[in-house]
Amino acid sequence: MTSCTESVTALKGIGKETAEHLQSLHIETIGDLIWTFPYRHEDFRLKDLTETPHNERVTIEATVESMPSVIFLGKNKQRLTVAVRAGRHLVKAVFFNQGYLRQRLLPGTIVTVTGKWDRGRQVIVGSSVTFGPKTEQVDFEPMYSLRGLIQQKRFRKYMRQALDTAVDVEETLPENIRSDYQLLDIQEALEGVHFPKDAAHAKQARRRFVYEELLEFQLRIQALRKSRKEAERGLEIAYDIDSLRAFIQTLPYELTSAQKRVVNEICKDLKLPQRMNRLLQGDVGSGKTVVAAIGLYAAVTAGYQGALMAPTEILAEQHVQSLQAWFEPIGVRVAILSGSTKTKARRILLAQLAEGEIDILIGTHALIQPDVTFHKLGFVITDEQHRFGVEQRRILRDKGEHPDVLFMTATPIPRTLAITAFGEMDVSIIDELPAGRKEIETHWMKEEQLGAVLSKMQAELANGRQAYVICPLIEESDKLDVQNAVDAYNHLTAYFAGRFTVGLMHGRLHPTEKDEIMRAFSNGEIHVLVSTTVVEVGVNVPNATFMTIYDAERFGLAQLHQLRGRVGRGEHQSYCVLIADPKSDEGQERMRSMTETNDGFKLAEKDLELRGPGDFFGRKQSGLPEFKMADLIHDYRALDVARRDAERLVHSEEFWVKEEYEPLRNKLEVAGVLQGERID
Repeated sequence: MTSCTESVTALKGIGKETAEHLQSLHIETIGDLIWTFPYRHEDFRLKDLTETPHNERVTIEATVESMPSVIFLGKNKQRLTVAVRAGRHLVKAVFFNQGYLRQRLLPGTIVTVTGKWDRGRQVIVGSSVTFGPKTEQVDFEPMYSLRGLIQQKRFRKYMRQALDTAVDVEETLPENIRSDYQLLDIQEALEGVHFPKDAAHAKQARRRFVYEELLEFQLRIQALRKSRKEAERGLEIAYDIDSLRAFIQTLPYELTSAQKRVVNEICKDLKLPQRMNRLLQGDVGSGKTVVAAIGLYAAVTAGYQGALMAPTEILAEQHVQSLQAWFEPIGVRVAILSGSTKTKARRILLAQLAEGEIDILIGTHALIQPDVTFHKLGFVITDEQHRFGVEQRRILRDKGEHPDVLFMTATPIPRTLAITAFGEMDVSIIDELPAGRKEIETHWMKEEQLGAVLSKMQAELANGRQAYVICPLIEESDKLDVQNAVDAYNHLTAYFAGRFTVGLMHGRLHPTEKDEIMRAFSNGEIHVLVSTTVVEVGVNVPNATFMTIYDAERFGLAQLHQLRGRVGRGEHQSYCVLIADPKSDEGQERMRSMTETNDGFKLAEKDLELRGPGDFFGRKQSGLPEFKMADLIHDYRALDVARRDAERLVHSEEFWVKEEYEPLRNKLEVAGVLQGERID
């Protein structure tokens, strides 16, 4: 008998050299070996090709019908092709770099072939072949990520030994949880992962470990949230509910049910003694600003000041225009502070702010300058929070004594990632657009149809509307054959000469130049704005109804959706044209998805499905854990269940005292959560 803490050399057949190879796979102990899970199970059950979907792996028993042919593809590379008959199907089996099979694949030989089935070409791209009928070989064989000298068969031999001899494999999940969800116990689950009896056994084993992984991760997040909430004091902002209701009645339109739900979540946070730490997600045009305004007003009725920081001056000005229109009639004082605020005006404004004569201050990074002092800051909002660094957000928060904090983003994040990457925050979602909002018509067209696109754009301009033209690059590039903003600007200037004005904006312009161009476009002085993606966030020109995106296949779904959201912000029907000729299946799928829905959250889920969680955020920045078994895309229901269970457990007394939960508590201690350390 062995222990999980013993070296793998305690197993028969593992000497110093093999142990070194295993160490390169991060396997040093018997426990490390047991918890090295296969990346898939090879299904060796015989299948009928008639019922096998295209591109699925399949195992067939067949008779060789022809002499094999070998084609050499280059240095040490060849392709062997042979005709085989499986039942009534005569198909080709193809093997790469296995030329030695030529001597054995003779007509009349019975073989068992496993490979990927190409239904259209009637070809099996073989990964393995055994000679003779299928024998006692197991139906489900685990495949591990191995390298070096250790092959699958040998590795499985070590795994069998480890499972048979290890006596101290600890059960982590309490019996009551296993019973509630009908989960396998640890021994049966490990057997099902490494040596499943059948497909159902493998599925149940995976189900247990997916839930266990997600529960442990969510326990860390929920325990961390609990400890931080208990440690961080809040203000208990006792707002005037009657004044707040009266203010909501003055708004020019009725709140959607989603806005009402989020307002209630924010107001509940304001009253609690713990500091609010909430992320507000809302699709383009969903009405996040009015929700923010209600929260700010609630703080003002309790005698506190509010601050809203936006990434650009023009976005800050748009917020000021909206807030002043709502607040000035009821005597709430709103001001703006930005880099272009003149010295004298800035000095007066800062004095008024420090004396409490300004209720709500809107601004850019200028809000976090050292000389900006609030009289009594109670509520802080950061718009497009991903555009600011962690330190910048902290500086603004520290301008008050434990103010409540709300982060806003118009970038829809799939629910699975929101509750994982932003687990330390409460997440509110506005998933409903205001009534009467017209859906943007989106069309996918090829470059040769550009004439028709320009004709439609001209018709919109002739009706008094405005248009965007988005390009991926600023100037011509030798590396990428893409339309660039400068060429597009020159072309459109000539095309609309004497009829409409064309402007050009890109990232190399000075911020003041960008603001001047955007103001001219907002004021209707520019009819067509050619731009790179700098208009992606925070520009509100209700009169703009037409958007053309060149080389749209160069953009991700989230970015295309953000760009499209620059139109459709007024009462008129709006259009978005994607000019693209994607060569990949993924690129074509992105274009189809854009034409099928305007729902940013559905597109975000599709983007996650196409790109994976690491690429969605950027692998280094994602902060997402590497799970052995769980998949955030496909296991989202299990993630939701695990989150609810973890939240319930960490807030229950029994979790912290009962013996049955000790293994789970030990996992928290190892992760440093109980010591209040940050988890990565």
